[in-house]
Amino acid sequence: MSLDPYQIRKDFPILSRILPNGKPLVYLDNGASSQKPKSVIDATNDYYTNDNANIHRGVYYLSQHATELFERTRIKTSHFFQAQCAKAIIFTRGTTDSINLVAQAWGRTNIGEGDEIVLSVQEHHSNLVPWQMLALEKKAFLKFIPIQEDTTYDLSNLNEIITKRTKLVAISQMSNVTGTIHDLTKIIDRVRQVGAKILVDGAQAACHMPIHLVEMDVDFYAFSGHKMLGPTGVGVLFGKEEILEAMPPWLGGGDMIESVELESSTYAALPAKLEAGTPNIAGVIGFSHALDYLQKVGMKNIKEHERMLTEYALERLNRIGGLQIYGTEDLDKRGGVVSFTMDGIHPHDVGSILDEEGVAIRVGHHCCQPLMKQLNIPGTCRASFYLYNTKEDIDALVHSIDKVKSIFGRVARK
Repeated sequence: MSLDPYQIRKDFPILSRILPNGKPLVYLDNGASSQKPKSVIDATNDYYTNDNANIHRGVYYLSQHATELFERTRIKTSHFFQAQCAKAIIFTRGTTDSINLVAQAWGRTNIGEGDEIVLSVQEHHSNLVPWQMLALEKKAFLKFIPIQEDTTYDLSNLNEIITKRTKLVAISQMSNVTGTIHDLTKIIDRVRQVGAKILVDGAQAACHMPIHLVEMDVDFYAFSGHKMLGPTGVGVLFGKEEILEAMPPWLGGGDMIESVELESSTYAALPAKLEAGTPNIAGVIGFSHALDYLQKVGMKNIKEHERMLTEYALERLNRIGGLQIYGTEDLDKRGGVVSFTMDGIHPHDVGSILDEEGVAIRVGHHCCQPLMKQLNIPGTCRASFYLYNTKEDIDALVHSIDKVKSIFGRVARK
């Protein structure tokens, strides 16, 4: 059953907003963050209105009820992503926080001098900078999986890149720049051959397609709630239970301890050991309702809807002269992201003119400066789609690009 984006849009108050310049909002920056349905907004407000209390500590009703709502979300997240168990779900502040947790808690314990960490050349800075910092501290080496011309991973020399010296491979499942969806099967198989661990950055993939973590056989999987209809400040780190059990805490403080003496402490069991301090309770409860919404619509339906939008966008954009579109042409390997440049026009100028038309896209390097250097461009214009976007949104994008070309005196669309 296909989804109805026009019906879905009724659940998102912001999508009916008229901007200060009188233009209706056309939101095409879902790769950065998604909009929120009323059910998520109401659930977050309801917590603060009716259930506001700290969790895991109080014996009174409000605390007990807030704890129950919070922990139900952990169980729901585990089921939604078909994880090993609820204890393998760690709540964080976002994908960046999740990756840093692994770098600090697992990496500092298991990576030493001369070891190798394997990344790709198109990683988001959040899956690059933490490993640079760790490699510098531990005197380890970084190695990189290259990309082919269509921005898919070049696995021709995989056995030379992932070796017996490799301790960790940290790699994205879907590019936030080009939307390229990577088949990680060969990489995971090679990781198992050499006895290394693998972390998958699922920030873009988790919100757009069904994810089965046990079948994927990854050691760590990181993603953010705000990209999948949830509030900001909520992320998830999945880790295999036995790996998380062996990891020392990263942050020390309240709620992660079992017993504290003046000069030593023992730590709580999972997941509390890795969740020090008061979490974003309202955000996690809101994320629970985001999962409910996505479950009702269906992740397969979302993936198919985005494929239709991407195909339509590529067909329309390819008819515009002077555009360079990045990424694979294979729709089976592409998510709902289209990045492009316009000949002789800086992406920031494109974004500013589109904003005058109410069209919100992202421009710049998208936290992927090494990839931009490899492509020999300063940045791209990125339109990214989600379940509530329509063909009319793409038509508005194309119309606005025509305006850009008119302003800069370019050749009219073919």
